[in-house]
Amino acid sequence: MTTQPANATVFGAVHLGYVVIETDRFADWRRFGTDAIGMHHDSLSPDLMRFRLDDQECRFLLTRGPAEDVVATGWHVDDHAAFERIEARIRAHGVPCTRGSDEEAALRGVERLLRFPGPKGITQEIYTNPKRAAEPLRMLASGFVTGDSGMGHVALTSTKPAQIRGYFDTVFDARLTDYIDETISGVKLKIRFLRVNERHHSIAVAAVRGLPLDPIRTRVQHLNIQAATLDDVARSYQRVHELGFDMALSVGQHTNDRELSYYARTPSGFEWEVGWNPIVIDESTWEPTTHQGISTWGHLPVGQTVVDKLAQFRAGARSLARPELTVPALSGTGIPDD
Repeated sequence: MTTQPANATVFGAVHLGYVVIETDRFADWRRFGTDAIGMHHDSLSPDLMRFRLDDQECRFLLTRGPAEDVVATGWHVDDHAAFERIEARIRAHGVPCTRGSDEEAALRGVERLLRFPGPKGITQEIYTNPKRAAEPLRMLASGFVTGDSGMGHVALTSTKPAQIRGYFDTVFDARLTDYIDETISGVKLKIRFLRVNERHHSIAVAAVRGLPLDPIRTRVQHLNIQAATLDDVARSYQRVHELGFDMALSVGQHTNDRELSYYARTPSGFEWEVGWNPIVIDESTWEPTTHQGISTWGHLPVGQTVVDKLAQFRAGARSLARPELTVPALSGTGIPDD
């Protein structure tokens, strides 16, 4: 039997599998997830609940606590060989790994759970063999796109974007898909889009150009899930409005991945993008480019006031005194801070 070398790529064998959110707003999150977005809900205890998008037992695990934020992201690794290559890389860089307990793995509906530090204090978890739920889906949406592309993407804001890019390159062999340059309220942003499989991006990293500011209070700026149909996007958009949840950005289409989407504001404060029909990357032909502007049309702010903008600037000012958490040992040295 031949074995692959330790430096063999894991690109394509890694998929965003679940997200762990810590919140004290369980009632609001249940309404948001089931009645507005249209996901399947399972209540496990007064302090634990899950949302499903498909036949996997868990796509979002909500735990009771004060963070009001994403605290962990889980990555499905296709096989034990790739899992062991990732673990070996992390340990070789002197970064501690912790085996998840049987109870923790069961809550996430997975086997062979391993966790380790990630950028911005978000714990990264890898696992194999997601468990299939015994009960059929009960949800308002007709379905969501997961499979080989994973379940969507995570978007971060950062004062150290090159280090985040280096981290995911070191750990998952992430590839740069493209960039977007955008100016919002006079602030110039550069956004990097990183992929670990055929999905256009599983990680997006936005940075303020020329200033060490992070204008977002939460560790994540938004989470994305992909609806099965355009009708699902339209119906959930209507439900978000009717149920009184805040809408961050109206329906629009992105310049780079061509996804049609909208952004709602979650009960914890970060944003939630529901999208449809993004492009799939062809590795044989793709070349990174830079796009001017986030959207070709739409994605307009909804209900944003001067007070909201001032609060965002205050958050950015506070970030100057709060060092951003990184994992230097895994952040690489060969990635240019472009």
